[in-house]
Amino acid sequence: MNPAFSVILLTVLIGAGQGLFLALFVIEAVVAAGIAAAPSPGFYPTGSVLALLLLAGGLLASFFHLGHPERAWRSAAMWRTSWLSREVIVLPAFMALVAAYGWAHWQGISGTLLLGGAGVLLCLALFLCTGMIYACIKFLQEWASPLTLVNFTILGCASGVALAAALAGQRGETFTACVVAWAIVLTVAGLLTRVISLQRNARLRPRSSLQTAIGIKHPKITQKSQGFMGGSFNTREFFHGRSRGALRAVKWGFLAGAFVIPALLLTAALAVPSPAPALLWLIFVVQLSGLIAERWFFFAQANHPQNLYYQAIS
Repeated sequence: MNPAFSVILLTVLIGAGQGLFLALFVIEAVVAAGIAAAPSPGFYPTGSVLALLLLAGGLLASFFHLGHPERAWRSAAMWRTSWLSREVIVLPAFMALVAAYGWAHWQGISGTLLLGGAGVLLCLALFLCTGMIYACIKFLQEWASPLTLVNFTILGCASGVALAAALAGQRGETFTACVVAWAIVLTVAGLLTRVISLQRNARLRPRSSLQTAIGIKHPKITQKSQGFMGGSFNTREFFHGRSRGALRAVKWGFLAGAFVIPALLLTAALAVPSPAPALLWLIFVVQLSGLIAERWFFFAQANHPQNLYYQAIS
């Protein structure tokens, strides 16, 4: 497939926003249980604002992929059968709860745990909707796997918790080291699940062939031309045009940028009594950049069956 940068930003940014909100809720729950000291005033509202900015940035990016943005509201009409429509409904609802959660903390209103719990349910529903948009497409074998949903969730949580660690370090919270350790665990878990999905995809074999596509059983069929002079929607949208070497470079690049380097830097930050806030912010930026490359590879690796016909071009 030919990755649309707007969709890459959408999935990466909202995933980080969801992960940050989950981190805020877990921290509040741990504090309420008496396991950790309460954070400084403004921690939850600031975190909620950051989560909202990420979610809004992802939502804004999605409009650049629409041919007619003014008709975007129609995308929610098929909510009974479309995971995309469900995502369109759940995302604004989740953003509203995040805003209410942050505002309630800012105003000192009680019951924020209940409000946060409702936000967690919508957050998990949003992970489900976003992942299933791709996992439900059976003819794209690289996507049609539970690992798609697992990776969307874990990678979003890893980047969000890394951001929570940076925020906690910036504000000098006593639980910063615990959040850093949490980020390490999620980053390593993301690496393991992503490697498993890469190994699975490497073993896939096309279910179709030129023979089955055009109904001719001759053992040797060779395409000599595309059939028309210029390009088409098919050749532009369903193939990225990059070489195998370029794909390998992106693969090793995102494995390093999204997982290995952040895990090493987080481990180094955990080794000192008080991690430098600048280092924690750098880790988040590096990981987010790596996840953008990872999401580009996720889309580019999907081999649309129509490329069998357009092999002379792709």
